[in-house]
Amino acid sequence: MKSVLVSAVALVDPDGRVLLAQRPPGKAMAGLWEFPGGKVEAGETPEAALIRELQEELGIDTWASCLAPLTFASHSYDDFHLLMPLFICRKWQGQPVAREGQVLKWARPKDLRDYPMPAADIPLIPILRDWL
Repeated sequence: MKSVLVSAVALVDPDGRVLLAQRPPGKAMAGLWEFPGGKVEAGETPEAALIRELQEELGIDTWASCLAPLTFASHSYDDFHLLMPLFICRKWQGQPVAREGQVLKWARPKDLRDYPMPAADIPLIPILRDWL
């Protein structure tokens, strides 16, 4: 089974809310909510992938020094195994804007279970609720 490395981030605003993105129609797992991020390309660190993905997907800039590793997900889907480090970020430049057709929503950590998420993301919710 193929392994896929995806880097994700919990962007936390000054009110303690976390940014979620809803996968757009036409993509795998469309309609599910997830933490921003994406695939780590060959020769790229998870932090560099997040910095790139946040610029591409949301139009915001951050730095490796502002990405604090929190936990990770390890989940087998039917056709691949996902390994996903999750970082926390509280400092960035710009306002997040949906650039790829996704819907964005700021959610309180206690409300994260109200959003349907991919199976790999669900175990991250209690860790985020405890940490935030």
